[in-house]
Amino acid sequence: MSKSQLEEQKDKLKKINDVFKLIREKDIKMIDLRFTDLPGQWQHFSIPAATLSESSFYEGLGFDGSSIRGWKEINESDMLAVPDASTALIDPFIKFKTLNMLCDIMDPITKEFYSRDPRVIAKRAQDYLLSTGIADTAFFGPEAEFFILDHVAYNINEYSSWYRIDSREGFWNSGSEHEANLGHKIRVKEGYFPVPPADSTNDIRNMMVEYLLNAGIEVETQHHEVATAGQSEIDIKYTNMLQCCDNLQMFKYIVKNTAREVGKTATFMPKPIFGDNGSGMHTHVSLWNDGNPLFAGDKYAGLSQMALYFIGGLLKHAPALLAFTNPTTNSYKRLVPGYEAPINLVYSSRNRSAAIRIPMYSANPKTKRVEFRCPDGTANPYLAFPAILMAGLDGIINKIDPGDPLDKNIYQLEEEEHKTIRQAPSNFEIALEKLGEDKDFLKQGGVFTDELIQTWIDYKMEKEIKEVQLRPHPYEFHLYYEV
Repeated sequence: MSKSQLEEQKDKLKKINDVFKLIREKDIKMIDLRFTDLPGQWQHFSIPAATLSESSFYEGLGFDGSSIRGWKEINESDMLAVPDASTALIDPFIKFKTLNMLCDIMDPITKEFYSRDPRVIAKRAQDYLLSTGIADTAFFGPEAEFFILDHVAYNINEYSSWYRIDSREGFWNSGSEHEANLGHKIRVKEGYFPVPPADSTNDIRNMMVEYLLNAGIEVETQHHEVATAGQSEIDIKYTNMLQCCDNLQMFKYIVKNTAREVGKTATFMPKPIFGDNGSGMHTHVSLWNDGNPLFAGDKYAGLSQMALYFIGGLLKHAPALLAFTNPTTNSYKRLVPGYEAPINLVYSSRNRSAAIRIPMYSANPKTKRVEFRCPDGTANPYLAFPAILMAGLDGIINKIDPGDPLDKNIYQLEEEEHKTIRQAPSNFEIALEKLGEDKDFLKQGGVFTDELIQTWIDYKMEKEIKEVQLRPHPYEFHLYYEV
């Protein structure tokens, strides 16, 4: 065993001992073991704290993997969840004193980590980055937007289909007489940045921030977003890619449970409201090596040549990337012209109508980064962030020229000029088709496998796209019933 491996084992043992110390000191009753399914939702099961042993961190704990979306078949269902002691955190929402830990999934026969475990893919991407010699760290900083609502109801059956959401802050309630109406409704597209009482969810976001800070997740800012009906944003500080994926899963858990705690509901669904802005997840990326930023230089907008090549890779592979970064049929109801939607596959400084923006808030080289504006909060971060990294690395390795920047308001261009700009896929099915055609960049270093990519395409086509296509839409009755 090498010196580095010995140090790694020593560090792991220390963290394991810290877990048992925390269990004793805080009188922990239950251990909650969590992992992420293929679509990106946390799953969990719990064991009594006394059941946890040191061997659990090496041998794992068994569960049925056949019931997890996108995973094993019924005839090969046994799986092992191996806790990561470094992720231990006391849960702020469960009544009984519970310690959460994230897990990596292992095959009990081969003792290899499971190829469809999303967290394993993020680890492989980090290993691949190191193997290239380009950088030792990829920093990610997501800006996940969401709605805080008062009511959501929906129903789908053979003879009817409907949904209804509501928010006391929603402008459609300006004429409501069902309760004492105190006014202060936010008009469509005017939610950025009125103070309370118009901003009715400020205190809820502050609660979310407090929970995030207690969970060890640094927060940079919180604010109301553009749309009416409680659209919100909380920006968490950038960190290395795997940690960022872990943090984002905890972020979504805290946002949803805090809303529930105060009698509201939160959703990361990109487009729950017609006629107003949808929710995205603008994602900031930078590469570093030995503590030095690699994206700062003397090129356009203060970028390095490496950063420009990284942008070239993102732009080249963007149609395929969106199959992971915008992975729902609803995602493409946000990606339409007229709502600050980043549908134009170009780059620019300060320009929010471009798919890639270079923020210009500071001249400090350490702040130089690339903002990919297409993603939304329905993405599985353990798939989306590695895919973004792999596209950018492909750009660097193959020196892909991103072309000239476009420092104009794209929505006000003449029609002929606008036609020359590549567009993001207009629907999810096209994005999946592009992924099937353009996947080799994802497979470098064994990060993504053909089996994983095909499983993703098949699952999304069968479970989501076809199911939506089969059902009549209420608006179709408006259009076609009298035909």
